Amino acid sequence: MFFTEPLLDPPAPGWKRDLPMPDQPPSTDPYSPVLPNPPNHLDSVYLDLPRSTVRMRGIGLWLAIAIITISPFPLMNWFSFPPETQFSLFFVFTLGSLLLFITALWFGIYAWRMDVQAPRDEPIRFNRLRRKVYVYRFHHDGLRPFSRSAWGVRTEVYDWDDLRAEVCSVYGPMGAGGLIESVSIAVVKPGTHQVIDRFHFAHGTMQGEMYWAMALLFMQQGPQALPQFPRPPRDWNNEDVSFNLARRLAPKVRWPAEIDLESRTSP
Repeated sequence: MFFTEPLLDPPAPGWKRDLPMPDQPPSTDPYSPVLPNPPNHLDSVYLDLPRSTVRMRGIGLWLAIAIITISPFPLMNWFSFPPETQFSLFFVFTLGSLLLFITALWFGIYAWRMDVQAPRDEPIRFNRLRRKVYVYRFHHDGLRPFSRSAWGVRTEVYDWDDLRAEVCSVYGPMGAGGLIESVSIAVVKPGTHQVIDRFHFAHGTMQGEMYWAMALLFMQQGPQALPQFPRPPRDWNNEDVSFNLARRLAPKVRWPAEIDLESRTSP
């Protein structure tokens, strides 16, 4: 079931449509061969789905190194002006070079931290018996790339009935520019459509719709309603990442002990 007008207040940026709510049947049948990864875990208690804020790992790290390495070069020209150069021209060039250096350093640090500090996986667990959802969530802040408190992993717990899924489409830097589609999950105030939190769920509309359909089927009917997957679960913590420096430096998934136990067990 799709909705032609936003249900939530406010809707997600670039809203296209809302996906079925937790008590409604899924709008599509999950087809396992087209999904990039099978569930991390599936049993009668909980479903653990892979999730990642960063779509491609490894590019930002090298981009950051290149930016930080090249950015000081304009500053080296501070003293290259001949003595007869007008002071105003020297001042404008110096100020512009300094602003360029600060901007490049700012962006380089942000790209580095996004590529290296994001965990290898950001799983989301759906506990059918507790009717709770546990999110291993990487927080970051582009306006504060040097901050320690604004960056890092936090585990958050939500009531299943308070979650809503939305398909979004925004313009992003894809070559000459293009649309980037994704599915996000909003957390609403109980009994209302007022959004109190929102986080990324999946890259691409098809993947997001199918993962959300899997969550609906599991929470409503149980594990027997999900399709069989041709590939075994991916071990994000112990996979071979020899040729991807960013993934080698990325922290492994480490749930807090209490949350880990609660999310995998019945009440």
